[in-house]
Amino acid sequence: MTLSGVTTATKTADSSGNYTFAGLSNGAYAVTPSQTGYAFTPTAQSVTVNGASVSSVNFTATAQQAHSVALSWNASASTVSGYNIYRSTVSGGGYARLNSSLVSVLAYTDSTIQSGTTYYYVTTAVDANGVESTYSNEISAAIP
Repeated sequence: MTLSGVTTATKTADSSGNYTFAGLSNGAYAVTPSQTGYAFTPTAQSVTVNGASVSSVNFTATAQQAHSVALSWNASASTVSGYNIYRSTVSGGGYARLNSSLVSVLAYTDSTIQSGTTYYYVTTAVDANGVESTYSNEISAAIP
């Protein structure tokens, strides 16, 4: 839990979801929950401290399903040093390279995706001189 406003603080909730920010000055604050793998409703709540403790600042947490896209392709007919994998959210272009170094195997898993998005992928082959081929055929993956 993160508190922002007159004072800032961070607290970790216990296993029952309880937390306390003690010794707060009077004023307006925002309480924002965060936990990897969860979405919260609401995303933040405003509270006002005026000479008394504030209770019942509650949130609903929903576990987010982790998604990934497993890609595989056929080997290039030419001798290559490796492959580059590109992704876009627009069919036909706007691709950004995903790998930081050449991929030497014929598979790649993209774990940096968001729910509710369709992604478009292409690969290229790179030879020993660093010359990159044209894009492969595009494939798409719709993430629920």
